[in-house]
Amino acid sequence: MRTTIILPDELLNAAKQAASARGTTLTAVIADALRAALAEPESGHTATSFQVPTFNGDGLLPGVDLDDTAALIDLMDDGNA
Repeated sequence: MRTTIILPDELLNAAKQAASARGTTLTAVIADALRAALAEPESGHTATSFQVPTFNGDGLLPGVDLDDTAALIDLMDDGNA
């Protein structure tokens, strides 16, 4: 399939040099690089086990809503939490 892509000059030049060094075409270098990029698992998205430490106590203070970031910041700035 024919398509048009826009690449930075330095990236295109490096790809052309790689194609020349390998004795292949620019199209083959780009296709191989794209295949490799699509085959790699996305980094940073691995599931890890995490335990939140808990302490004895009575829970949240009255008026504290952990889903309301702005309110939490206001409470912390006021010294009420």
